[in-house]
Amino acid sequence: MANPIQYEAPTWNQIHKMLLNQAQKIHKTPFQPDIIIAIAQGGTIPARILTDLLALKNPQTTIITTSTIEIKYYTNIAQPNKHPTLKQPLTIPIANKKILLVDDISDSGQSLKLAKQHLTQKGATETKTATLYTKTTTQTPPDYAEKTANSWIVFPWEIKETLQHILQKHKDAQTANNEFTKLIKAGVPKQLLAQILKTIQEPQL
Repeated sequence: MANPIQYEAPTWNQIHKMLLNQAQKIHKTPFQPDIIIAIAQGGTIPARILTDLLALKNPQTTIITTSTIEIKYYTNIAQPNKHPTLKQPLTIPIANKKILLVDDISDSGQSLKLAKQHLTQKGATETKTATLYTKTTTQTPPDYAEKTANSWIVFPWEIKETLQHILQKHKDAQTANNEFTKLIKAGVPKQLLAQILKTIQEPQL
């Protein structure tokens, strides 16, 4: 029998504090990115917030955020494909630029590795990686990470997706409800979970 999945659900405030701390770390290093690139979809929101926070150091500096790198790896909760796939390559020029590559988590590290290789092929002179979380088992430790965890992280921008995956994986209602209870204990607001779940289960007219 597979080990039961444990969840962690950081709040928006916690995430913003983590990114503020990360931006301060980056400010203190010689590395200052020309462009911030997100791995869609998980890295899109953290990258946008980092763009805002890093620009505070020098408002005259133009930092671009793009989410045109899309990598598909997981098919369900804790169920990865054998290899990540680059679904949407970069569409802007980055030759001779320093890149900050952002994702929400470095789980196996395969997505970061593939994305970094892609940026090197596109001509980036230097690429640093940043994530909110990293796993102890990752093969690609990010240059900047705020927290190490071994649980399944449920970010506030993917709660509905998580609920859909649980319903797909657990056809038995009681088993699914047990997972929902674990999510609530992990930090997902009970009322919010119920409201989102209702949108999934209501028939579409």
